[in-house]
Amino acid sequence: MTELAISHRAVENGPMLAEVRAGLSRAQKELPPKYFYDQRGSELFDEITRLPEYYPTRTERALLATRGREIVRELAPVSIVELGAGNADKTRLLLAAQSEVVAHPAYVPIDVSARFLATSAERLREEFPTLRVVPVVGDIEDELHLPLLRRPVMFAFLGSTIGNFDHPEAAALLRRVRRVMLGGDRLLLGADLRKDPRVIEAAYNDALGVTAEFNRNMLRVLNRELGANFDVEMFAHRAFYDRELGRIEMHLVSDTVQRVRIPGAGTFDFARGETVRTEISCKYDRATIQRLLQAGGLALERWDTDAASTYALVLARIAS
Repeated sequence: MTELAISHRAVENGPMLAEVRAGLSRAQKELPPKYFYDQRGSELFDEITRLPEYYPTRTERALLATRGREIVRELAPVSIVELGAGNADKTRLLLAAQSEVVAHPAYVPIDVSARFLATSAERLREEFPTLRVVPVVGDIEDELHLPLLRRPVMFAFLGSTIGNFDHPEAAALLRRVRRVMLGGDRLLLGADLRKDPRVIEAAYNDALGVTAEFNRNMLRVLNRELGANFDVEMFAHRAFYDRELGRIEMHLVSDTVQRVRIPGAGTFDFARGETVRTEISCKYDRATIQRLLQAGGLALERWDTDAASTYALVLARIAS
């Protein structure tokens, strides 16, 4: 690779480079989970959601098919804005209900993967001919920049993606949503609840190894986007539940002593057995959700769970 090519890549991916450099320089190396999601990463996660061990998706889907559709019919949101939309598979349940009660509905999916977002938007337009789909390529860790929307708006943040942020980061994200909400708007939040740790750990350590491939895919993204030289096969997948913090942690474990070079960021040494934390997934109860909403300037309006109380759909409004 030429020096000119390296320089161009460093400028083009400056924010990514800065985040990766900072994360790999910490005592506990870590990388932002948003870098899972190139086209292949999005496809792998879609596969994960259909695995028998991965209960969150099917449980949330069942709640959306009943309680979620009921909420949409009651609120009649003209626009639905989804953070971290992915393929909008479960959101179709909300969009179908929206089309029943709104004459000219709009849907604004926000996601970091432009290609995956474009494919999803095309399919939705075919499936819902009256639906105005306005995809926004963006990072939910940044301020929300939305197109002009007709109100009321339902903001949807599903899949318990809120759990990928620690409490201060999650509260800051909710405050960003709060800043673009008006009085009649609502936030529909999916939250994975605390339960038997064995059930939680199984969901992140599937027998087919799909989650392991998803985890390692982040290194392939860094190799392609930053010109890094990670030997992907020299990293193993590890996921465990931290009972004290109430969260899953997902790591990549170095199988050997190795040195990785990232142009523009430097070199990073890995001891055998050293880990890079790639994701956290916090699990909640009603009290922790209420505190989180309060910190974000929101108030709990409705709480729906499945019969076993493993997952919750949370409806929130602007706090008075």
